[in-house]
Amino acid sequence: MRGKILLLTGLAAGYVLGAKAGRERYEQIKRTAEKVWNDPRVKTQVDRVEDFARDKAPEVAEFISDNAKKVVSQVSKVTPGGKSSSSGSGSKSTTKSSSTPAAAQSTPKTSSTGASQK
Repeated sequence: MRGKILLLTGLAAGYVLGAKAGRERYEQIKRTAEKVWNDPRVKTQVDRVEDFARDKAPEVAEFISDNAKKVVSQVSKVTPGGKSSSSGSGSKSTTKSSSTPAAAQSTPKTSSTGASQK
């Protein structure tokens, strides 16, 4: 529903701004928009949406705050001290040593037929 309202609002605004029908057409559209906006059914829905947004605002703020804290803690784990691992300080090695021994790396691989491949 929200998407339809936004679409109609955008179309109406685009038409009003781009219309070449002149001032008379503009005034007609303006009167219609005011009539719709001042309709009691529209006012009731606007009030409901405002109340809903007012009620949910604290929850949204808490959700955003909690997730921002999680992101900061994850980033802090990746880059200790808030510095990039490629800062060039020389105190930490940025290369990882392989966990497999050099002898295991040079052994020939065998295919499913048992033939040696290199």
